[in-house]
Formats: sequence, structure tokens, C-alpha cells
Amino acid sequence: MLREEISQALKSSMKAKKPKCVSTLRLILAAIKDRDIAARTGGSDSAGISDVEIMKVLQTMVKQRQESIKMYDQGGRPELAQQEADEIVIIQEFLPQQLSEDEIAAIINSTVDELGGESLKDMGRMMAHLREHHGGSMDFGKASTVLKQRLGGA
Repeated sequence: MLREEISQALKSSMKAKKPKCVSTLRLILAAIKDRDIAARTGGSDSAGISDVEIMKVLQTMVKQRQESIKMYDQGGRPELAQQEADEIVIIQEFLPQQLSEDEIAAIINSTVDELGGESLKDMGRMMAHLREHHGGSMDFGKASTVLKQRLGGA
């Protein structure tokens, strides 16, 4: 259904003559199509990737743009950094609201208590549980750091 939502947004952006929105939405659809092709060549016979996979594509696109912003800022190119920031806003319209660091910490604490995590050996099991239950709304880079601290790691 997310694929349909993005396609509809593209159509309405074209009608409203919003070139930034149109180009960003086309980039999103191209990335999804690339992932569809990769899934088909990987042996999957499905018609396309799932909404969960589409969310992963969108999250990857956001991370790439955040890295680009840092590089453009370091290189003294604020206009290009702003263009990337504008694209992030458009991409995030299709992602669920991201959890704050406090919310991530609370979820991790309850997950560790619920599943009985005691050491870093339990980290894989804990991360799998978090990905299953909070797939599109959690930044797993932050979650991994918080979980390591909670389990007694660095």
C-alpha cells in the first residue's frame, strides 16, 4: 500500500507543479524498483517488495542524504545541503514518526527485562525482537548503542 501512496503523491505533485517533490518521488520509486529487481534475481517470485522493505529503502535514502548534508556543509556548499534536507522532508512523509532517544531507551529497558537479557551475548536476540516490533519507527544505530550500554558493553 505504501507503493500506491507514493505513486499517488507523485501524480498530485505533478498536477500541482512541484518540481522538487516530483524529482524526489521519482528517486524513491526508482530505488523501490531497483530493490524489486534485486529481489526477483535473488529468487523471489513475488510481484514486488513488501511495505517493510519499502520502509527500509526510505530509511536508507534518509541516511544517505544526512551523510551528504554533512559532506556539503564541510565543503562549504550550503545550497546543496539545503536541497538534501528538502528531500529528507519529502521522504519522511512516508515513514512513521521516529521514536525519541528517551522512548528508545524505555523500549530497550522493557525488552531486556521481558526477554531476560543479561550480557552482550543476548544482543542479537534483543535487536531481532526490536526490529520485529519497531521496524519503521526506531533508529537502530541509536538503539544498538543504548542496548550495548544496558547489557554491560562499551
